[in-house]
Amino acid sequence: MTTSRQNKIAESFESYRPLLFSIAYRMLGSASDAEDMLQEAYLRYLAAPDGEIRELKAYLCTIVTHLSLDFLKAARVQREQYIGPWLPEPVLTGEQYMDPFETAERHESISLAFLVLLESLTPPERAVFLLHDVFDFDYHEIAQMIGKSPANCRQLGHRAKTCITERRHRFDASRETHLRLITRFLQACQEGDMQGVQEMLAQDVISWSDGGGKTPAALRPIIGATAVSRLWLGLARKAAADLAVSIEDVNGSPAALLWMGEALYSVVTFDVADERITAIRHILNPEKLEYVGRQRQRK
Repeated sequence: MTTSRQNKIAESFESYRPLLFSIAYRMLGSASDAEDMLQEAYLRYLAAPDGEIRELKAYLCTIVTHLSLDFLKAARVQREQYIGPWLPEPVLTGEQYMDPFETAERHESISLAFLVLLESLTPPERAVFLLHDVFDFDYHEIAQMIGKSPANCRQLGHRAKTCITERRHRFDASRETHLRLITRFLQACQEGDMQGVQEMLAQDVISWSDGGGKTPAALRPIIGATAVSRLWLGLARKAAADLAVSIEDVNGSPAALLWMGEALYSVVTFDVADERITAIRHILNPEKLEYVGRQRQRK
């Protein structure tokens, strides 16, 4: 293969990278695995015979979708054996980080809450739902991409949408409200203010911690304002003296990044509705923090 053809292939692939990454990340809930899918897709594109590709966008999306579906078959077993709650891998989504994402303005579809919700779907349902409802492919296009009939894809999409609609909770809090509650919550935890913490939490608030067996974390969700308050006040009391906090956009909404010196210790995201925190997701698994570290280095 000539250098000029390799360069042309690389250039055309890069033009679709945001879209391909967006599909793979939403399918897998892991930015690191999504990058692996893109690398494999590029190698397959590079090896494709001349004349085989009629429409490049459909060709690349088909490869990434198939790779993601194959990956999920193995990942489902791993996630069933995962130690403690499994949460998606967070990504930074401030303006300086948004370039890896197509349709970046659709923040809900990259929120951790939404990605966790997608886990309730079968891999084919997830693929059809995302390709149709998030990325605007029609069912005839999707049928060609995943090797099923349009009628079957329509059925999968309907089933997935019904499941998502039944379980989805709408969060309409403004960015300002989100930031204010996070800031107040962190300050109240630092001050040991039990009443102040409880006042910011919904009565049925849930706190998940994902340590993956690699760092200490609660092995079950903590439910209720009193129990969650005690958990986070206890964590604040035990925090190291050099623990620092920064606020950055993570998966489309403000979140807390906790630092031990220069090392990222954890990422904490918050769901907010009706002026209350309704859910907290605490990612401590160091493997799930590596992509955020790479994003900051590339900034």
